[in-house]
Amino acid sequence: MRILGLDVGSRTVGVALSDETRLLASPLLTIRRTGVARDVGEVVRLASEHEVSVIVVGMPFELSGRIGFSARRVSGFIDALKKQWTGQVETWDERMSTVAAERSLLEADMSRRRRKTVVDKVAAAIILQGYLDATRSKL
Repeated sequence: MRILGLDVGSRTVGVALSDETRLLASPLLTIRRTGVARDVGEVVRLASEHEVSVIVVGMPFELSGRIGFSARRVSGFIDALKKQWTGQVETWDERMSTVAAERSLLEADMSRRRRKTVVDKVAAAIILQGYLDATRSKL
């Protein structure tokens, strides 16, 4: 079964998907936020469609490690997700994932307009790849 990775922002949710061997994460799509219930419903639909067993949600801790406003917002999203989806939900420290995504897109010489459309799903792939790498021996 596959794993879905999420980068939950205030305007979008970046989504990434693992391969069946759970070795590689790939950007999948970006969901434009319209409301927690609809957003979670779309994530649940994607999880079912791709036969996902685990959803990994990036937790945006502050650089100090504290739980700030963004992390509390994502916690609310996770609570709503757990009410609609019966599978396993994990969190992963996502500090600097968007920065890493921006950096890799800049290195690929991608235009600013194009970067803006893909950065969230690339950040989700970075979050998911970190989770896959760290938990490989446990899965």
